[in-house]
Amino acid sequence: MDDEAFLQVMMSNMYMRRHGISPEEFLRIDAECDLLGFLRDGYVPFHLTGPEGVLREMEEFIAIRPEGRDRRDARE
Repeated sequence: MDDEAFLQVMMSNMYMRRHGISPEEFLRIDAECDLLGFLRDGYVPFHLTGPEGVLREMEEFIAIRPEGRDRRDARE
C-alpha cells in the first residue's frame, strides 16, 4: 500500500469512529465532497500534521461544502 492510500484508510477509519458513522455513510460523504481526493491531494502537508490536525482539516473541508453545512446544521 502506498503512503497516500495508507493515509486515506487511516483517516477514513478515524473519521468514522469519531463521528459514529458506518462505512456506507462515509462513502456517501465522499461521493458528495470527494473527501478521499482531498486527502490524496493534501498528502504532503497532511503527513506532517498528525492525525488530530488532519481530522480537523477533514471536518472543515466538509463544512465548507453545501452538503456539509446542511449536515452540520442538522446536528447542532
